Amino acid sequence: MTFESQLSHPIYKLVAQAADELGLTAYVVGGVVRDLLLRRHNTDIDIVTVGSGIQLAKATAALISPDLNVNVYKNFGTAQFRYKECEVEFVGARKESYSHDSRKPVVEDGTLEDDQLRRDFTINALAIALNGEHQYELIDPFNGIEDMKRKIIRTPCDPDKTFSDDPLRMMRAVRFATQLNFDIYPETFESIQRNAYRLDIISKERIIEEFNKILGCIRPSRGIKMLDECGLLIKFLPEVLELKGVERINGKGHKDNYLHTLEVVDNIAMSSTNVWLVWAALLHDIAKPVTKRFVPETGWTFHGHEVVGAKMVSSIFHRLRMPNNEKMKYVQKLVGLHLRPIALVEDEVTDSAVRRLLFEASDDIDDLMMLCEADVTSKNSAKIQRCFNNFAKVREKLVEIEEKDKLRNWRPPFDGEDVMHTFDIAPSRVIGDIKDAVCNAILDGEIENSREAALKRMIEEGLKLGLTVVNQPQ
Repeated sequence: MTFESQLSHPIYKLVAQAADELGLTAYVVGGVVRDLLLRRHNTDIDIVTVGSGIQLAKATAALISPDLNVNVYKNFGTAQFRYKECEVEFVGARKESYSHDSRKPVVEDGTLEDDQLRRDFTINALAIALNGEHQYELIDPFNGIEDMKRKIIRTPCDPDKTFSDDPLRMMRAVRFATQLNFDIYPETFESIQRNAYRLDIISKERIIEEFNKILGCIRPSRGIKMLDECGLLIKFLPEVLELKGVERINGKGHKDNYLHTLEVVDNIAMSSTNVWLVWAALLHDIAKPVTKRFVPETGWTFHGHEVVGAKMVSSIFHRLRMPNNEKMKYVQKLVGLHLRPIALVEDEVTDSAVRRLLFEASDDIDDLMMLCEADVTSKNSAKIQRCFNNFAKVREKLVEIEEKDKLRNWRPPFDGEDVMHTFDIAPSRVIGDIKDAVCNAILDGEIENSREAALKRMIEEGLKLGLTVVNQPQ
């Protein structure tokens, strides 16, 4: 069987032409072949040749355009360029050896077989010849096709060597199993359990890169459970495992917050491709273990877990070398506010409460509401329906207040300079007190959301504190 008709992208014929002119044999290998056979979209094309990958890349690029930019990485013997929405990377066939304390290999020239043997899994060790005697034939030395049929993730050689050489492959095994809805072959899974300690030599950035891909799947919970079962999750995110279990006192128990969190994560992943919103789902109850208390009269409480959880987000992001920027603040905000819409549901939906929620959530209000709805995981269908009906009322009120007061990304109609000018005072805590009082008056609907009304209330608040109006506000 040949695969000429499946190789529809024009790059393949151009690579074949360039390889013929150089007297080389070229192959398309790895994930793109796997996805071709699984009918999945993939824009990362890997080309291997027995010879110089850099030379083949330049020759192929010259056939496309003399102006096409080729990125050359001499230290790695690779070259790459972008063509028709695809990233095309070229490398010479190679074999690798590793030292025990590093995932950076010693690389030597090798055969196609050597190159396939260094691949992480059998389904990623497939190759199709692009020219030569076996043009368009599939080369499958490790029965990767059969493993795809069986939906199995398996290493092409001894799994202990595969994972000891490059421990990141353990994360990749779970990632591929989650993405493809495959199982990890028992021998391979047991090897991950034996070698989980080796993840310590991998940078946190690389671990999180793979973990984010797991969180980007349709059912991240499957991957998270596998990471737990094979001993990898505890190596970088032990806080999630602290959510496990149900404690009972006097016959009163709480829900298993670990299983609940996985449900919320799946609910979000099915509705959104925003990985940071999935992170917010993963961490929304992260502080429940440290805030858990038993009150004999009422049972278990987790008072303040949203506030403590928002603080924990910062330490988790810092430890995992994750973005310490707007992404982290976004997750913190959602974790810190995730109970607020629920409180609105339980109480009367007042204008002032909605104003405050809009003010604090700003442009992230829609994501916050999505998180809150995903947080409803009761097995009681009537309760679920009641919650969603109430959330619908909150959404209606949000639209109504937003149209009337324009509070999304709202900024107060005066600032600290106005306070200092009016009362002729230096920067001090009292300025913040006055600003807070005026903002609260606007959010509570006591005064209009206008500069005139704000300045009037500002003077009133200053006089209450014993200040004297020295200059009229401008």
